[in-house]
Amino acid sequence: MNIYEVKTPAELLRGNPYPGRGIVLGKTPDGKKAVAAYFIMGRSENSRNRVFQERGGEVFTEPFDASKVKDPSLIIYAAIRSYENNLIVTNGDQTDTVYDGLKAGKTFSEALKSRCFEPDGPNFTPRISGMITFGDGDFCYQMSILKSADAQGSACHRYTFDYAPIAGVGHFLHTYVTDGNPIPTFQGEPERMSVDNDIDAFTDALWNNLNAANRISLYVRYVDLQTGEAENRLINQNK
Repeated sequence: MNIYEVKTPAELLRGNPYPGRGIVLGKTPDGKKAVAAYFIMGRSENSRNRVFQERGGEVFTEPFDASKVKDPSLIIYAAIRSYENNLIVTNGDQTDTVYDGLKAGKTFSEALKSRCFEPDGPNFTPRISGMITFGDGDFCYQMSILKSADAQGSACHRYTFDYAPIAGVGHFLHTYVTDGNPIPTFQGEPERMSVDNDIDAFTDALWNNLNAANRISLYVRYVDLQTGEAENRLINQNK
């Protein structure tokens, strides 16, 4: 087993019906740009009734058909926000928890200590989060997963990973191993995923390898490390 192996999006996603929600953070092969991607999937009508909307550089999940929303508590949230030199990406309203924590002088992991996995037993969906911190023409990034300690949801286990960026390498953290009942929670460290210099090629590689029946939305952002200019791509299954 090669612990340093970097797999392609196709190798990590193709054939998996349900990795759930996923975050990828990393650096382009030419070393010039930071990469952030977030996708959502869904099995229920309530989960599938969503789109991504970008407003003022921030990304939100919103209902596609507001009349069909049954419970907005775990499906409607700010997915991507920025605070000073930090880009925050999460799979729930803990985006705001991290944002407010940074404003209060807390670190990424300190802010998340007030949160745990989602209260959706028996799945107890993990809360996954990531943050890129820019500075001096480069960046570092962190990822976190908060997940149930057991099948009863009796306690929360917290894992934080700190990364120095490596050109051509992204780290991929997702909520579930695959489909199931209950759905099996992600295990181990974030997976090493190759990224592309071209944002369209990387966006296509992610979207085209997500299960077509369950994918909902994908957002990808590339940030130029010299100019700070951001380039974005957004795809919604619901048009």
